[in-house]
Amino acid sequence: MLAATAIAQIKMVVDNSYPDGCWEPGGKHRETHGCADPSDDEEMEKSTNASKPAKPDLDSKSKPAASKKRKQPAECFLTRPEEKEESTAKVKRRKKKKISDILAKSSPKPGVPEDLQKLLNQHFGTKRSVIELEELKLPDSCFLPANDLTHSFSSYLKEICPKWAKLRKNHKEKKSVLMLIICSSALRCLELIKSVTAFKGDCKVIKLFAKHIKIKEQMHMLESGVIHLGVGTPGRIKALVEQDGLSLNSLKYLILDWNWRDQKLRRMIDIPEIRKETIDLLEMGIIKLCREDSVKLGLF
Repeated sequence: MLAATAIAQIKMVVDNSYPDGCWEPGGKHRETHGCADPSDDEEMEKSTNASKPAKPDLDSKSKPAASKKRKQPAECFLTRPEEKEESTAKVKRRKKKKISDILAKSSPKPGVPEDLQKLLNQHFGTKRSVIELEELKLPDSCFLPANDLTHSFSSYLKEICPKWAKLRKNHKEKKSVLMLIICSSALRCLELIKSVTAFKGDCKVIKLFAKHIKIKEQMHMLESGVIHLGVGTPGRIKALVEQDGLSLNSLKYLILDWNWRDQKLRRMIDIPEIRKETIDLLEMGIIKLCREDSVKLGLF
């Protein structure tokens, strides 16, 4: 009797708690609304997802599909680059000034004794001691009047050597000359030999340059007879003196073709090789003779 009453009370409590009677065996309660089956919930979720618009897949845009084939690289042909014309806007290198450019802009000036002395000082300045430089100094008394660019060669020689006729008559020594004329080239020597005709008289002239003339031939000519006047280049005259083919003992006048300019407007002292050979020749004994007042120097 008591047991039946307890069962009835429990049933009443259960009915009040779950009015829908949604009670599963084993004491599990199905939640919600009308005791719907779990499968119904899954179908509702699927339908909700289907009604929503599909979101774009960002990764699919950034990464190519794996299933797509990789594109083959296009064929590459090497082409020769077109040669471009050099731009005129490039910075031009500064050209070195040539001696001909400098001389072309400057008016010719006659040489003076100070020019020769300055040339010697520049050449020997760093190579010789003070005492040796003093011995190379040329006295003013050894210089003849310089050409003022108004003389012809014959008129200049007549002015500086008025007693030439007497000197050449008294000259009897072989292997030597009374006057040496030094030029920068063989062609210039030939020009001066032609222009000296009015001055030389009946004296003998010898060509002392290397072009087409062997040094042995010149030595033979100097030994064979008496020669009064020699016209040549400093290199060949120096070689003759060194080989004892030419003596300076009878020399009275040394004329440097100082003012003449070649096609490039260079004087003989503007050509490095000629300048050096001229200074070497002066040092070989001519400076000493000038200091002894035996030789006179002239700048034509």
